[in-house]
Amino acid sequence: MIKTVNRVVLGLAGLVLVCAGGAVLAAGTGLSVPSWWPWSGRRDVLLSDADRMRWRDEGWWWPLVIAVLAALVLLALWWLLAQLRRPRLAEVLVDTGDGEGALLRGRALEHVMTGEAESLEGVSHARVLLTGRSRRAPQARILLRLEPHAAPAETVSRLVDEAVAHARESAGLSSLPTETRLRIAKHKAQRVT
Repeated sequence: MIKTVNRVVLGLAGLVLVCAGGAVLAAGTGLSVPSWWPWSGRRDVLLSDADRMRWRDEGWWWPLVIAVLAALVLLALWWLLAQLRRPRLAEVLVDTGDGEGALLRGRALEHVMTGEAESLEGVSHARVLLTGRSRRAPQARILLRLEPHAAPAETVSRLVDEAVAHARESAGLSSLPTETRLRIAKHKAQRVT
């Protein structure tokens, strides 16, 4: 849901900025623009002298402008960092049967799953990332780089039956939803003699 909202908002903001920038550029180069467009000639400016000087003598104006712009920059930086950060699960709650539970480091489970996935026949490299909002309900994202001779269906079936099943059972989870992406490893051409 968040990815969809981000893409829609970014798409709309980009479309508005491209259209506005294109119209200003068109007016500046002397091309025809719609009659309702506020800047229609080469000599028009975005802010006239009267607009720029209107609030200049007010003591509150410039601090307000600077505060609003600073808040917008901080909000944009926060949003950017939130997009770049992946929601990695730090801990998984393991049911020990005594009602207490134990915490398992997420990276430890990722490391074990990665090792088991890389041991599968036809897998040259694996990468596992545990995500999720709750340590009681983790989700796994697995990236497998397959050798050219590997059978994808068989590899994914073995991954689910072995690595994912072992991780789910060892952590005492009722389910471990998994998203797997497959890539093919590049290989050099073989010489025929």
